[in-house]
Amino acid sequence: MELTLLFLPLLASIVSGFFGKYIGDRNSEIVTSLFVSISSILSLFIFYNVIFEGYENNVVIASWINSGSLNVNWSIKIDALSSVMLVVVTLISSLVHIYSIGYMSHDPHKPRFMAYLSLFTFAMLTLVTSDNFLQLFFGWEGVGLCSYFLIGFWFKKDTANAAAIKAFIVNRVGDFGFALGIFLIFYLFGTVNYNEVFLLIPETLDQDINFLGANLKSIDLICILLFIGAMGKSAQFLLHTWLPDAMEGPTPVSALIHAATMVTAGVFLVVRCSPIFEYSQIALNTICIVGMITAFFAATVALVQNDIKKIIAYSTCSQLGYMFFAAGIGAYNVAIFHLFTHAFFKALLFLGAGSVIHSFNNEQDIRKMGGIWRKLPYSWGLMLVGTLALTGFPFFSGFYSKEAIIEFAYLKGSTLGYYIVFIGIFTALLTAIYSWRLVFKTFHGTYENKELKIDSIHESSYVMLIPLIVLAIGSIFAGFFFKDLFIGLHASNNFWSDSIKFLSPISVDHPPLWIVYFTPAIVILAIPFAYYIFVKNKNVTNWLVNENKPLYNFLINKWYIDELYEYLFVKTFKKIGIFFWKNIDLKTIDRFGPDGISNLIKKLSIRAVKFQSGYIYQYAFIMLLGFSALLTYLIIL
Repeated sequence: MELTLLFLPLLASIVSGFFGKYIGDRNSEIVTSLFVSISSILSLFIFYNVIFEGYENNVVIASWINSGSLNVNWSIKIDALSSVMLVVVTLISSLVHIYSIGYMSHDPHKPRFMAYLSLFTFAMLTLVTSDNFLQLFFGWEGVGLCSYFLIGFWFKKDTANAAAIKAFIVNRVGDFGFALGIFLIFYLFGTVNYNEVFLLIPETLDQDINFLGANLKSIDLICILLFIGAMGKSAQFLLHTWLPDAMEGPTPVSALIHAATMVTAGVFLVVRCSPIFEYSQIALNTICIVGMITAFFAATVALVQNDIKKIIAYSTCSQLGYMFFAAGIGAYNVAIFHLFTHAFFKALLFLGAGSVIHSFNNEQDIRKMGGIWRKLPYSWGLMLVGTLALTGFPFFSGFYSKEAIIEFAYLKGSTLGYYIVFIGIFTALLTAIYSWRLVFKTFHGTYENKELKIDSIHESSYVMLIPLIVLAIGSIFAGFFFKDLFIGLHASNNFWSDSIKFLSPISVDHPPLWIVYFTPAIVILAIPFAYYIFVKNKNVTNWLVNENKPLYNFLINKWYIDELYEYLFVKTFKKIGIFFWKNIDLKTIDRFGPDGISNLIKKLSIRAVKFQSGYIYQYAFIMLLGFSALLTYLIIL
């Protein structure tokens, strides 16, 4: 069953990618959607067995590398953590595949698109089922490569090509740190297999290592390097710049990247390596701080964005910050719980936005929408469900996981924990405001599009709406039904077993009532507030913008991080590159190398041509000179 689950998406990708032109567009869509859907059903079976029978397994597919002390297998590791990720990846991916049949109906390259989606799914499954860091790195790079393919799918658009390259390069920065972390692990332990490394970690707690001239604890350095990799893949602050630009890809790609695959890989890495991170308080504190900054930063930027997909993209960035600071306080199970619930409502929001964009003929600016909730009743209702879940409205899935993060941070009892509580609550308020801004400006108020008549707006087809309905069910009920399993009093002992390590038990105390009720209260109050300033009295919004122009410009330009990178890195390295090109390459290497030699030969050949005069007496004279020189040489000898 595990082999079938893993390799069906790969088989689907091969069939659609190499034989799509022979079997046709429709058959490519059916094969890829069917195979990935079968994988999702099998993942549910495995998840059921893990929950009720404590099922664990490690299926060795093949021996991959055997060289000295390096012994690496290609394996499928099944435990509680990987079973949760299997459900998230395959279920969301199967729904995205089905949705893409309708969304990409007018695209001439459907087999290629479906092949990329299936290959993306296979790479992510390889990542989450690995039992060693090398296989993990293979899947890690696989999802990075597939993201490049999918973000730049419409390769005739310059913006899509630029976004794909940006995502690839920024991720390489994080991947470099991740690779160094793996090298260091092998250097210290002589193995890259999870179980062996986790057992040897306690023996190296006092071991120092010299890194760039500084003596550091080896455990701290390992954790920081691994986290740098997680920062790049999960778009944490300073390595987040690729995520909003990734919206240049088709909307199903955005849903798959943001909800189930690429950006969740960093959170999975930290949780999988909890037996390592638990011994490094410096790394955990770093994760908390970066997570807090990311959550706050992305929420502030989302407040003023006008692209419907970029608003949701920054929302993803912000929610990933929640997951990381949950992991940073040691509540790894809560981080995975939020990842689990987030997958449903974020995929719902992206695919719902895709339904709106599809109806508007690819228009994404929410300022050119409005007043269409009666024209798109299903999309409106389903996006309402996703918004309620995202904002943490009581009894929706996001409410349970987000509240759990804030409560566990409070129960941590540390100064950093209290900072997390403040940032978490304030970010929840910002999340509610920008989420309802999106809904109200898209569906309510007056119709603002001057190029498209409102009568031409139509609801999406059932093949696009059915996946949204399934995701809406998950967005409503996933938190309620799985809360006790993931984060209940006995979850760490029963369900998670050894897949997550808790060095110190998570507090089982109850937080004060104000913590429990405060966040839901402000989330509820944000709804009428947002409706008033974005629909009923837009002058308030205009006044706020005009009175705070510097702040508005700061937010609309995304804290000027891209401009800073442009100045520090792009322009600097471009100048360095031009200098080496003109002064080293052209004026030195080419001048004295290939160009110099060719010019010398050319000059010599031009002079040698003059010997070919065509006069016999000149040829006879030269022969006489040569004969004389030869005779002289022989006499001297």
